[in-house]
Amino acid sequence: MSLEKTTVRTIAFLARIAVPEEDLEPLARELSSILHWIEHLQTVDTTGIAPMASVAAIGLPWREDACTDGACAVLANAPGAMDGFFVVPKVVE
Repeated sequence: MSLEKTTVRTIAFLARIAVPEEDLEPLARELSSILHWIEHLQTVDTTGIAPMASVAAIGLPWREDACTDGACAVLANAPGAMDGFFVVPKVVE
């Protein structure tokens, strides 16, 4: 896929990026080379390979899902609390 100056100008406008007119042609070439590289990556055969989120096979530690009274502990440390809510100074008159 090859991009033209008009396409790059439209992309820059949609992304709200100010690109000077003299930079449109080099940017079009650079973006085109990136798209060609992505097209090349799509030719790689990945059948039988499971998707992964990380290159390291690390599992997250799980803890028991237990109900606690954490809200009361948080409110106990608050500078002001009333009826299970934080008390804050009035901001708007």
